[in-house]
Amino acid sequence: MSQVQAPLAAQPPVPRMLQWLKLLPGTGLSGVIALAATFVSTLHGGPQLLFALFFGVAFHFLSQDARAKPGIEFCARGVLRLGVGLLGARITATQIAGLGWTTALIVIAAVVTTLLCGTLLGRRLGLTRPQGVLSGGAVAICGASAALAISSVLPRDKDSDRFTLTVVVTVTVLSTAAMVLYPLVARALHLPPELAGLFIGGTIHDVAQVVGAGYTIDQATGDYATIVKLFRVSMLAVVVVMVSALFKRQREAAAEQHHGKKPGLVPWFLWVFVALVAINSLGWVPPGLQHQLSDLSRNCLVLAIAALGLKTSFQQLAQAGWRPFALLVVETLWMAAFVLVAIEFEMR
Repeated sequence: MSQVQAPLAAQPPVPRMLQWLKLLPGTGLSGVIALAATFVSTLHGGPQLLFALFFGVAFHFLSQDARAKPGIEFCARGVLRLGVGLLGARITATQIAGLGWTTALIVIAAVVTTLLCGTLLGRRLGLTRPQGVLSGGAVAICGASAALAISSVLPRDKDSDRFTLTVVVTVTVLSTAAMVLYPLVARALHLPPELAGLFIGGTIHDVAQVVGAGYTIDQATGDYATIVKLFRVSMLAVVVVMVSALFKRQREAAAEQHHGKKPGLVPWFLWVFVALVAINSLGWVPPGLQHQLSDLSRNCLVLAIAALGLKTSFQQLAQAGWRPFALLVVETLWMAAFVLVAIEFEMR
């Protein structure tokens, strides 16, 4: 009897391998859509994440295939978290320290007030508190990346994915519009490079659009705008921890209801984020590797957005209604107005 049981005891690794193999169809599908979005974005310009989202939604019917579901879920959650964690490779403590106290306080105040605006106005519009926090965080920090990171620590319900994608679509469109309009505003106000960089880096949602807007003015503005933006990105870890703590009981209740694993206060991808910032600040990450990690982070987020798009239909996006759009527009205008008023005081 013991001779029969011995070989059986050595078999558990096989099911684990089969679990990984089950991820291949959905992961491959998400990867093809992400590659298509990247190709179109590179060839014709435009927001890569938005293309990935819309291409994914167009192939929503494939998400109903039982073979594709595990891989799609893996990309929408696991790959997403890895992409957010790797954002830390872009940031160093030296960059943040170089901003000065005045600039740092303006950016922090803009982020905090925008989060409060999202929470309070969202309630007035009939949205839930998690939805208000998610929209405010997306506008305040780094657009689609922040929306995906914050949504991962919010309590989940049947509308979670739909609302997250609505925020991603709207905030990407608004960020693209700001990339075109905000440099015109900076020129009209005759802002010097540092203040123009503060305005662009402190208000536009996505990193790519900040870079595009800043360098259309001049090199100095682009450099300063990028550093200000990276400071906002560095605040992602703090905001996610605060949101995680704020909604910890609700997430635990949801996990118990679905017999899931009890969530921790600090998700693992934030430890990756903080560790990369620390290592990068010490100069232990060569520039080439830093660039590769940054590209890997972007690729992971594109893959995750493609998977989220596959899980959502155009009909579901339309059901979100006008309220999320209106909330995000008001938050965007609030942040721009707040930073401009602070710049006005700074110039006096």
